[in-house]
Amino acid sequence: MKAIVFREFGPPGVMRLEDVPDPTPGPGEVVIKVHAVSVNRTLDLYVRAGKYPRLPALPHVLGVDPSGVITAVGSGVTSRKVGDRVATTTRVTQATATEAPKLLGVQVWGGYAQYVKVPEWATHLVPDGVDFPAATVITRHAPTAFHLLRNRANVQPGEWVLVMGAAGGLGSAGVQAAKYLGANVIAAAGADARVKAGLDLGADAGVNYRAQDLTVEVLRITGGHGVNLVFENIGAPDLFPKAFAAIARGGRLVTAGGHGGGIVPLDVNRLYHNHITVMGATGEGATDVKLSLDAAAQGRFKVLIDQILPLSEAVRAHEIVDAREGIGKVLLDPMRL
Repeated sequence: MKAIVFREFGPPGVMRLEDVPDPTPGPGEVVIKVHAVSVNRTLDLYVRAGKYPRLPALPHVLGVDPSGVITAVGSGVTSRKVGDRVATTTRVTQATATEAPKLLGVQVWGGYAQYVKVPEWATHLVPDGVDFPAATVITRHAPTAFHLLRNRANVQPGEWVLVMGAAGGLGSAGVQAAKYLGANVIAAAGADARVKAGLDLGADAGVNYRAQDLTVEVLRITGGHGVNLVFENIGAPDLFPKAFAAIARGGRLVTAGGHGGGIVPLDVNRLYHNHITVMGATGEGATDVKLSLDAAAQGRFKVLIDQILPLSEAVRAHEIVDAREGIGKVLLDPMRL
């Protein structure tokens, strides 16, 4: 099969389209013919550049969220069959008390390829009416958004939620998950077009935090009260304090992301005087994945896709994502070389 392989860490040009052996499913595994896989800043660009904390052995194939059609099953597989349309979750081993889970496309070869091998339990059936690009983006980001908002932050109907980076992969999922849960949403982003994208996804109000004072605007929108929750996934030292200052007494902040640097100032006096809770979390459960895909099938969850490129244009795809151009996800289509 054809796959995008890199044999050294470095700039996008280290990736090459190569012939590699077809995967064969072992016990409890399935092989998927990949129809779509997205390009992610942290789990693709950082890994390829050698900047991720847990680097793979080389040579390596990226791709954490492929979706497609099952073409082969290993012994012991009972809940999947050849022909099933599936999306995959990133984790392909279970975490233990002493070891973090292995991630598809990070510690094991991923979906920048015509075929990929994954455990049966890491696949999820894609409902009718949801295409593969949408399934890939939804399964990558929406379950995490639901996990953070529903399971960790316990968002309640009528609460105000400030979503940072509202046009990004996780941010756009956060806007929609919060609305699904009945919250009022403020979409915050760094350009008017990105704010509009958040509004188009259902947000009740928007703030351009590069052109406006984020704290002032959020307090204005909420009648001086502030938000009950900040959904943070940027971790930028200039933005985090502004969002934190907009949290109401007894409010909380939940975060899963730090591509803006990750080291931020924290007003500890405000933290304890206003009884604010800060939570960090990643991951999702099977119920979060099913909820996300079912919501998409019902027309209640949409994805922002900038462009879909042939597999052979992986280098260009990385350059586009690195330049932060466009709005929405960049995907590769291994059905096209």
